[in-house]
Amino acid sequence: MPAIVRSEFALALNQVATERGIDPSVVVETIKAAILAAYRKDYGTEELETIIVDLNPDTGEAKLSRDGKDITPPGFGRIAAQTAKQVILQRIREAEKQAVLTDYATKIGTIASGMVLRFDGPNVIVDIGRTQAVMPQQEQNPAERYQLNGRLTFYIEGIRETMRGNEIIVSRSHKGLVEGLFKREVPEVAQGAVELRIVAREAGGRTKVAVYSKQSGVDPVGSCVGQKGVRVQAVINELGANEKVDIIQWSEDAKQLITASLAPAKELEVILNEKKKSAEVLIPEDQLSLAIGRDGQNVRLAAKLTGWKINIRGKGVKNPEPKEEIPKSSEPSAS
Repeated sequence: MPAIVRSEFALALNQVATERGIDPSVVVETIKAAILAAYRKDYGTEELETIIVDLNPDTGEAKLSRDGKDITPPGFGRIAAQTAKQVILQRIREAEKQAVLTDYATKIGTIASGMVLRFDGPNVIVDIGRTQAVMPQQEQNPAERYQLNGRLTFYIEGIRETMRGNEIIVSRSHKGLVEGLFKREVPEVAQGAVELRIVAREAGGRTKVAVYSKQSGVDPVGSCVGQKGVRVQAVINELGANEKVDIIQWSEDAKQLITASLAPAKELEVILNEKKKSAEVLIPEDQLSLAIGRDGQNVRLAAKLTGWKINIRGKGVKNPEPKEEIPKSSEPSAS
């Protein structure tokens, strides 16, 4: 019988040490501290610093002594064994959580499928496979309404330290979601033949993507759109909320880039001011609303995409009051 007890305790200890990457001595010391706490709880609040806990790492037998005298209470072995079990299980849970966080730390900047589990105030708790993640309100798509058990694709934004410990943060509004979806749906993007130079997004409304290819014979726009638009439509379906996606050809020529970025407006005349990095764009009257977009969204995204301050006015208008947009950010995407 003693051999069975010894093997069970040793097996549990080795499981924590070898499989979970925890030093056995650390586990033993933790168990000793827990046994001491159990003694204080059940047998009073004597000066614990004078009590020595002796734990046999082979059998799991625990003894307490003070000044060389055995003070182990009768029947305390059962309490010590239960405490040791709880500590080992807790260590396993902690080690597993840390292993999951370490694994997902390598997945930051990628996308993952997940399911909405519950709502925690304004936050959405998501099951992303091996663990749960949090989608704060600022990372949610304002045009979406989330449903319990709803399955969506999420962008893994990072790991943040909170009052509840480290939490994995996911997003439905980050431009990285668009980048990840194109990598998943377009083989040329995944293989590096087509590069997403810049992504400008207003979640739930519109996204503009400037694409580029260094390989001759590869049409970057055509690759992302796909035959009969199946590839870009798959991305749009994942983004949801009827978000529009414009794919344009990246160009080093600022005029060409600005003209393309203001699509679907046509027949544009672009006048550049290199010193101020601003562009005056003359547009036919019937194209003005298309160039500006609802609440200025189209020209706003064009400014973000190109990095140029854009002034729009109609051709032939006297004393015009131009629509002006200043880019908030024009940093290239991390694709």
